Amino acid sequence: MPILTRNDAEIYYQVSGEGPVILLTHGFGADHNMWSPQIHLLESRFKVITWDMRGHGQSAIPSELSAYSEAETVQDMVSLLDLVGAKTAIIGGMSLGGYMSLAFHAKYPERVLGLLLVDTGPGFKNDQAREDWNKVAIARGEEIEKNGKASFSARAEAVTANHIDMHGVAQAARGMLTQKDSAVIHSLPEINVPTLVVVGANDLPYLVPSDYMAAKIPNASKVTICDAGHASNLDQPEIFNRHLMSFLSKL
Repeated sequence: MPILTRNDAEIYYQVSGEGPVILLTHGFGADHNMWSPQIHLLESRFKVITWDMRGHGQSAIPSELSAYSEAETVQDMVSLLDLVGAKTAIIGGMSLGGYMSLAFHAKYPERVLGLLLVDTGPGFKNDQAREDWNKVAIARGEEIEKNGKASFSARAEAVTANHIDMHGVAQAARGMLTQKDSAVIHSLPEINVPTLVVVGANDLPYLVPSDYMAAKIPNASKVTICDAGHASNLDQPEIFNRHLMSFLSKL
């Protein structure tokens, strides 16, 4: 089983294909399996890295809450690129994974060739809105501790996930899903790489954030996928893949 060890945390990953590197990060409560409908297309032209964030899938479940953070996640992403010898890559993610992709760009813009943001939000400028979000995230962690995988019964991206222990996902809710500041949302106008924003038409909470990112990020394009919810790449994979490959062909 391929494992990256960083700061005593073991991170599970998969690499397939050859060519320019794409790093894909899953959403909260999911794991690397959520990208399965895209891998068979991408691996014919790209080297694709998928992985399980801390607390998810087959990756480690650190005991300290401080190990679950935006900063640690970004450094895990850096280490994965270093592992395959990639100085630059196309960085993409869904929901929490998209937010972490934005955080990656904010810290390491020189390593990003393009951005893929799927059913994603950029965080909050308003302190009260961020505090309200964090309360929901922490409550989500408590719900997961109590109900386990049943907490994700309605989430398409989580159906195929195979978590070692749901306690890790609960810790990720408390640590990685919560946000500390507005740095990511304020970084949007500084993004100078081609960016594709994708959102499902039925993913109501993310329609406005997607419009906001498309308006604030220079050289961004946005696609709304009909009859798709929060995991548009799973709900409508053929349509999603067509837009994805069109975007990648222009990089």
